[in-house]
Amino acid sequence: MDKPKEYCGLIGIFGHPEAANLAYLGLYALQHRGQESAGIVTHYNGELKMERGMGRVADIFNEERLEKLPGEVAIGHVRYSTAGDSGINEVHPLVVRYSEGEMAVAHNGNLVNAEQIKEQLVEDGSIFQSTTDSEVIVHLIARSRETSFSDRIIDTLTSVKGAYSLLFLKDGQLVAVRDPYGFRPLCLGSLGESSYVIASETCVLDLIEAKFIREIEPGEMLIIDESGIISLMPFATQPNRFCVFEYIYFARPDSMLLGKTVHLVRKEFGRQLARDHMERADLVIPVPDSGKSAALGFAEEAGIPFDFGLIRNRYVGRTFIEPKQSIRHFGVKVKLNAIRDVLEGKRVVVIDDSIVRATTSRKIIKMIKDAGAREVHMRIAAPPVQYPCYYGIDMPNRKELIAATHSLEEIRRYITSDSLGYLSVSGMNKALESTGDGFCQACFTGRYPIDFPAEKAVQLRLFDRFR
Repeated sequence: MDKPKEYCGLIGIFGHPEAANLAYLGLYALQHRGQESAGIVTHYNGELKMERGMGRVADIFNEERLEKLPGEVAIGHVRYSTAGDSGINEVHPLVVRYSEGEMAVAHNGNLVNAEQIKEQLVEDGSIFQSTTDSEVIVHLIARSRETSFSDRIIDTLTSVKGAYSLLFLKDGQLVAVRDPYGFRPLCLGSLGESSYVIASETCVLDLIEAKFIREIEPGEMLIIDESGIISLMPFATQPNRFCVFEYIYFARPDSMLLGKTVHLVRKEFGRQLARDHMERADLVIPVPDSGKSAALGFAEEAGIPFDFGLIRNRYVGRTFIEPKQSIRHFGVKVKLNAIRDVLEGKRVVVIDDSIVRATTSRKIIKMIKDAGAREVHMRIAAPPVQYPCYYGIDMPNRKELIAATHSLEEIRRYITSDSLGYLSVSGMNKALESTGDGFCQACFTGRYPIDFPAEKAVQLRLFDRFR
């Protein structure tokens, strides 16, 4: 599907006899954030135990593998690669041995200056085992002259720039860190009096029946060991820039972010979209699954019946063969199917969360028209995506983003809809009850909170000059 790709999900468990099993369940809850690989590392008798692999959580872990992960402290990770290659060496958590023993790290986000740091480290003799930018953090920690592990982490993170939520495991100590801008979500929960949970989303806490304590603050470091929790704020204060795409697409609708339930925020996006782009129609349908909440809000605000005109096949994994000519639009049709009895003869408003290249939108609209819809009006519950992300979302470069290269009318003609409307940036912020402060909206506005390498800045300037 033509969507921004998920980045990663983190789970940490401290002080529980079934740490690995709880981490496994937590990764299940976070599977939507990455289906490429998964891994769990535990601490037991002074050693780190690791099990990881390519594929989804259920494909990697079974009872036998989980039994190899004893201990009461664990960190886990699901991955979609936004930086580096895709192979077993890139699977998180990364586990390394250095002068101070073993450590494991799991990372959600992207470092914008990783390549420059890596080049210098290689010149100085460092040997890298993977292409992931997270390995830069490992090398910097190993080279730090600070004495304590937490001070080495602080020393390292003052050198890197970008988005990161991080979990570290060393000598039975669990450390969680969120970057000073707060790009990526991370929350703290408890299981009983002495067990703690760190997770990317609150849906993890619901699944394992943990109590939500609070979100970890931007720029905060939590150190959890047998003596309890220590909270530090070791980095220079920056303006909060939480990734707004968490609300639009990435987070599960039952999670809470910044005190707001994602499902309700998406419904409000839909309501605001209806206010901005009302359409006379017989039916409102979502593009499953991420368009459902916004479609409900649109239908309620517009007073138009809501129904499911597209059904998603939930059991699709990777397809290894694809017919070249015999089945048109195979990639979309294997995932979605239109219901003729719902759509035939109807004026239909289709709600989706975003358009990136628009190739999938074009195929979906053709599918709906082939099912007999009289009119198809496309509504997008987010502003036009015009700029790539350098902070952990796998988006195409700018020339591949259709909203960066085409007008609204040109996009409408390409996807063959009868009309097209996007949620405006101001409408999105109104739905968020915000002026836009506190959020990163660079993919819509081009205003990047953190400077990125010079060559990327040159590429954007050249694109704007010659488009």
